Amino acid sequence: MSLFQDQSREFHSRHIGPNKTDTRKMLEVIGVDSIEALISKTLPASIRLQQPLDLPEAVSEFTYLQELKEIASKNKVFKSYIGQGYYDTITPSVILRNIFENPGWYTQYTPYQAEISQGRLESLLNFQTLVCDLTGLPIANASLLDEATATAEAMHMLFYHANKSGAATKPKFFVDTAIFTQTKDVLITRAAPIGVELVFGDYHCTKIDHTYFGAIVQYPNNAGSIEDYRSFINEVHSAEGFVVMATDLLALTLIASPGELGADVAVGSTQRLGVPLGYGGPHAAFFATKDDFKRGIPGRLIGISIDTQGNRALRMALQTREQHIKREKATSNICTAQALLANMAAMYAVYHGPEGLKQIAERIATLVQVLAESLDELGYTNLNTYCFDTLKIKVETAKIRPIAEKNNINFHYIDESHVTISLDETTSQTDVLDIAYTFAELKGLDEATISFDSDDAITVIPFFAKRSSPFLTQAVFNSHHRESQMMRYIKQLENKDLSLNTSMISLGSCTMKLNAATEMIPVSWPEFSRIHPFAPESQTRGYQQIIDELESYLCTITGFDACSLQPNSGAQGEYSGLLTIMAFHEAQGNTHRNVVLIPISAHGTNPASAVMAGMKVVVVKGTAEGHIDVVDLQEKAELYKDTLAGLMVTYPSTHGVFEETIKEICAIIHLLGGQVYMDGANMNAQVGLTSPAEIGADVCHLNLHKTFAIPHGGGGPGMGPICVKEHLKPYLPGHFMLPDANHAVSAAPYGSASILLISYAYIKLLGFDGVKLATEYAILNANYMKARLEKYYPILYIGTNGTAAHEFIVDLRPFKTSAGIEAEDVAKRLIDFGFHAPTMSFPVPGTIMIEPTESEDKAELDRFCEAMIAIYKEIKAIEDGIFDKTDNPLKNAPHTQQMVCTDEWSHAYTRKEAAFPLHYVQQNKFWPSVARVNNTFGDRNLVCTCEPTESYMEA
Repeated sequence: MSLFQDQSREFHSRHIGPNKTDTRKMLEVIGVDSIEALISKTLPASIRLQQPLDLPEAVSEFTYLQELKEIASKNKVFKSYIGQGYYDTITPSVILRNIFENPGWYTQYTPYQAEISQGRLESLLNFQTLVCDLTGLPIANASLLDEATATAEAMHMLFYHANKSGAATKPKFFVDTAIFTQTKDVLITRAAPIGVELVFGDYHCTKIDHTYFGAIVQYPNNAGSIEDYRSFINEVHSAEGFVVMATDLLALTLIASPGELGADVAVGSTQRLGVPLGYGGPHAAFFATKDDFKRGIPGRLIGISIDTQGNRALRMALQTREQHIKREKATSNICTAQALLANMAAMYAVYHGPEGLKQIAERIATLVQVLAESLDELGYTNLNTYCFDTLKIKVETAKIRPIAEKNNINFHYIDESHVTISLDETTSQTDVLDIAYTFAELKGLDEATISFDSDDAITVIPFFAKRSSPFLTQAVFNSHHRESQMMRYIKQLENKDLSLNTSMISLGSCTMKLNAATEMIPVSWPEFSRIHPFAPESQTRGYQQIIDELESYLCTITGFDACSLQPNSGAQGEYSGLLTIMAFHEAQGNTHRNVVLIPISAHGTNPASAVMAGMKVVVVKGTAEGHIDVVDLQEKAELYKDTLAGLMVTYPSTHGVFEETIKEICAIIHLLGGQVYMDGANMNAQVGLTSPAEIGADVCHLNLHKTFAIPHGGGGPGMGPICVKEHLKPYLPGHFMLPDANHAVSAAPYGSASILLISYAYIKLLGFDGVKLATEYAILNANYMKARLEKYYPILYIGTNGTAAHEFIVDLRPFKTSAGIEAEDVAKRLIDFGFHAPTMSFPVPGTIMIEPTESEDKAELDRFCEAMIAIYKEIKAIEDGIFDKTDNPLKNAPHTQQMVCTDEWSHAYTRKEAAFPLHYVQQNKFWPSVARVNNTFGDRNLVCTCEPTESYMEA
């Protein structure tokens, strides 16, 4: 290999952990001669790809960034006054550098292990408080995917709440025509499968009766008008219905809150609170509601509890609401959120505080008022009597548009004779002048009169809507307005969290691999971050090139023919894939085909997504070895052959095994007229070795936040695009911005488009041979750890030749009987060794599932194995009576600095055994900030917002 080839493949050795020497040693431990021998033992020969993937060759990181700069230059960054839920914003540099671009924040996992997640849990509690205070509603979740899907979740929740007796006696949902177009689109998609009847109309002249379970209005509406909804809300309530209000948090600093107006649910986006446009995402949606709905609220809820020492501790509350527990009885399939972006929005509010937020809003409203007066003098009519940030102007759009675009300006063109102009935080006085000159030019004038008199009262906001209630009075929003204070607060929270820059996070099925800096850097470039999702295609050529190429690469990797990048989470991808199958059957005249077979081992989102797609779930048994029971599958497929829609299958299996009967399984479904949906959660064991098409699937989703290196962000963002065979291509998700007739599944045409750059970079940097090498090393690393640990722990469900795929399950159930030790005890004890626990009690209760990924080197794998072996010895010490069954290092784990440094130490083991159980821990100790959290206490005493300032004063 020449030096030039070495340079082009430099990223291989940066991304893949083990070097050549370590690889040889690891193969010896496993007992095979080569990686190829290991792969041959692990994958059935019948599904191996015979040809290399038709992907480009790898490029160096330096070359890639140069090439990407050229692509980025094809995007035109205009001043976009399009609005419609998306606005340019200023990300404070202290937040950009210390959160958005900081691996200590963007590589964290979902906070299921609360003791090592207190930092982001506090930030998410701040987010919930921000939302509750501004919406005037008592309970909010820790973010959803986008405004449109949050609205659909609200509709879904209220539909089931109003019809919980079973029969849908209240099937209608009123949708005011003045809501955002993308929200209408997603509501249409989500309503049909569950039997909701949407009724569109003008809220002024609609009669709501007892057949309606609810209604939605936009506040301010899609034209920017501030409407008085009080009487309409009362009308809906008198018919025993509920009201959803889609709203804008920045506007709510000046206008009355939805809670004050009587709304039952408030939803919207926090994008304009410091989160870049990014051509559509990722952005954190918010969802607030009344206490009556706390057990039906979708997504994650952060609550306050205590730890074993009686100290305040945060955790994810009411987890029994989640879809992975409710499965086919779930009313939502939400599996991820937008935690990273919610943290940015929360920090934006912390940094600016209530007065700062209000000043930003007042400045926008003042500029809108000034612009309205100037356009009025030019002879243009503003049709909004009252507004916050948006004017609706009567003008010939065919004439104003070319002038605006010549001046690098985008408006929102409603129809032939109306535009809206939405100002934002970045709008300057010069920008307002430019807008006025643009309209003057249409009149043949070369000047416009404009006056920036800061003493003028804001008259665009009506008296009936003026906010009088205080907000964000808590200490955290009034303490960190200097950059040094803010920097230290962010760092203080970061120090409480274990992320990938601390140690390996070996979560099975979650693929916590390296998120390389070169992949991440371009997301902050303005050519990508400041593009509005509804900008004209002529301004987004760079994005279009990346999207087209990435779709092609993903099709090549999956063996499929078409791709949709729109789904902005894995569960959203599941839902989209199943809708595609259902639309295909409907087009064939088979509307009766609605039964989906799902293995019992499937993740809870699978059945939840199926129910949301209007399907009937039939569970398929598993064998004693953990595989799909083919006999049971055959019987159930035959039983439901007339109504069979398809099968959902994860491959390799959820147990980390390449099932050898997979082609037979797919053939059974196809023979009886069904389609095969493959859950792509475990694609990191497939890329370059086999493919969904090769095993016989028809559609799959891909977790770009797993296999393709988008970071997990502490619980989001995620991306779940779907790839399909040719016959399913016509039924992929659509969008009003795209040239097709299908409805959307999320708000933006390409989902969270800005983070597609990360997966694009991953494939370009690794190239056709690198992506395959990554898969091989994922399998090597898993089998190396398995070989080391199986001497101490039972390993469940291995393949025919004794190997695992990219993950494996460690059985901890025997220790419950022998030593009183449960999986949770092992999980918490790993924290004392500086590690995040693997996936706990899924897919088998009482086990842990380990997935090391290809990014971890042998030394890190060994550190984790040494920790697990040390824990095994501690369990043996309990079994042998050396440690007490209730007072031992596992039951008391994790040990905080406060616990270890206390004056009195009454335990039978030493402080060193508690906090520094192995030598390497002394070199790099991670201290949990709280002891084991009391989950029950937090659920019994549900508190989901920051405590008032008085509580701190009392303390």
